[in-house]
Amino acid sequence: MQGIASLRDVERAEAAGLPADLPDSTYEMIRRGASLDPEAPALSFFLSTDQHRRPETWRYRELVERITQTANFFDRLGVRKDCVVAFVLPNMPETHFVIWGGQAAGIVAALNPLLEGPALAELLNAANASVLVTLAPFPGTDLWTKLQPQLEYLQSLRHLVLVDLPDRVRGLKHYAARLMQRREIHRLHGRRGLRGAVPTSIAIHHFNAAIARERGDLLNSGLRFSASDESSYFCTGGTTGLPKIAMRRHRNEIANAWSAAQFLGDGIGSGKVVFCGLPLFHVNGVLVTGLLPFSKGAHVILGTPQGYRGDGVIKRFWEIVEQHRINFFSGVPTLYAALLQVPIGGRDLRSLEYGLCGAAPMPIEVFRTFQEQTGLKILEGYGLTEATCVSSVNPPLGERRLGSIGLRIPGQRMKAVVLDEQGRWQRDCAIDEVGVLAVSGPNVFSGYRLPEQNQGLWIDDDAGNRWLNTGDLARQDAEGYFWLTGRKKELIIRGGHNLDPQTIEEPLHRHPAVEIAAAVGRPDAHAGELPVAYVQLRAGASATESELAEFLKHEITERAALPKQVRIIDQMPLTAVGKIFKPALRRRETKDALESALRERGIAFRTLTVTEDKARGLVVDVQLQTGASQDEARKVLGRFPFPIVIDAGGRS
Repeated sequence: MQGIASLRDVERAEAAGLPADLPDSTYEMIRRGASLDPEAPALSFFLSTDQHRRPETWRYRELVERITQTANFFDRLGVRKDCVVAFVLPNMPETHFVIWGGQAAGIVAALNPLLEGPALAELLNAANASVLVTLAPFPGTDLWTKLQPQLEYLQSLRHLVLVDLPDRVRGLKHYAARLMQRREIHRLHGRRGLRGAVPTSIAIHHFNAAIARERGDLLNSGLRFSASDESSYFCTGGTTGLPKIAMRRHRNEIANAWSAAQFLGDGIGSGKVVFCGLPLFHVNGVLVTGLLPFSKGAHVILGTPQGYRGDGVIKRFWEIVEQHRINFFSGVPTLYAALLQVPIGGRDLRSLEYGLCGAAPMPIEVFRTFQEQTGLKILEGYGLTEATCVSSVNPPLGERRLGSIGLRIPGQRMKAVVLDEQGRWQRDCAIDEVGVLAVSGPNVFSGYRLPEQNQGLWIDDDAGNRWLNTGDLARQDAEGYFWLTGRKKELIIRGGHNLDPQTIEEPLHRHPAVEIAAAVGRPDAHAGELPVAYVQLRAGASATESELAEFLKHEITERAALPKQVRIIDQMPLTAVGKIFKPALRRRETKDALESALRERGIAFRTLTVTEDKARGLVVDVQLQTGASQDEARKVLGRFPFPIVIDAGGRS
């Protein structure tokens, strides 16, 4: 199949239904992809950008062997179908081995290594993890120092599996790296070493040494998974303040990989090269640059443990593309904005075919400029952890509508609906009518681990069909394209990471001077959004913005959630029933952010207004001063994901 060009192609792909011979597990799906050409390159990795021309490479035969060895190792530890193997790792080959080997033995839980220790411990306990895989101590890394103090509080943990960074250092530098690691362990724990720093109830293993002792041709257990068995837990942002752990089944991941492959068609498959820069604790990194290419025999380039955040990765990205003949990569809008600042410098980018963009709306100016400079087709899409990863994408072979999240992928039902005040289905929306976005299909998860978090999650229509309430607002046009118009969930999306406003609001409410607190996202051309906190003080109380900001530094464990600014206001905007009206705060931040951007570039304007349009979301209207450049204003404001109307010096 060549790929999708229109809604008719989606419906044609759906008419035949899911193939009857789809694999029952992600392990079997990867084995089938490997069978296309066992000697083809499957996974390459470079530890630093200076080494990108000489990466380590595993062929498909070797990839399956490592995954099988990993599964057999976990089986030897007693991992069974209902056991949870958690990992807190950067982007390394071992991370892929753990993800897919873990799913061939039990359930894999992916945790964000950027979280602080107490937050990680809370999630590990909530997941009931019996095995934890993380980095061993090494200079310049902080995972061990964050996790080691928490080990005594992990009630279900029985095995600690350590990945040693020196294993990925080659040549004579390998021995130097081993020495550095030993010195770091001695510095941290003295003669006690690692064993003395870990509770005696927890066994310690070193990953690569352990799997080397296992067979790589067959699973020892002879275990056969069914498509309904649980495969993975991913943490997702929520509004309850408690960990939200999404439970997914093998059928969810298999169906989503198959559907995305149908959508991309010839754009993904044997001979194609995919760059992975997004983190492997995130569903996009795992599916779009993991299971999807592995299932089709493509080659995945894993670039540094920090991915796009790695030293020199953005700066040398075009060099990496040219060297490895990259065909496809996935990123968030802030990545594309950053790449625009990197000169192409005559690099040969003809291999580039598609770039997938999700997590937040793509600013119009970034979209246009990027495509003009690189010739790359950006496929804007939409997805969520609860629906595995990809729900809709602009068609690679058809019209890509700027600002749209595209067409639903085959097998993923999707519609906008009208709900009553209790969140119950009333009716489906008409064409271009805004409603709550609902999705359904084999890729939709089974729910959250905590039952109380599933309240209001499902919508039952009049035909008895169950839909997932995404919490997003959207409309569908006459050709089947979807357009996001707002977010009900109020999540703040910073650089593609979902931040729960309550992680900021709850600590502020504990401050004795705070009466009401609300956190919203401030538009930012580089990060997408930055968290900003608004505070109304108690009558008679006093506090300064800087005092409250300092207070939060000691209360918030997730560094990305620290607000860029704390603003004290006299009166919090409220609805008629007394609820905080966050749209007013978001409009205020949007107005201030865009005005600041114009002033920084020296563009004079008379007025800038931000209004709410039911069909388009926030709309910005600017009246420039006479003589101000409309083109320059459009370039500045086009970095933000809003429809912009510019009146150039009083002339339309």
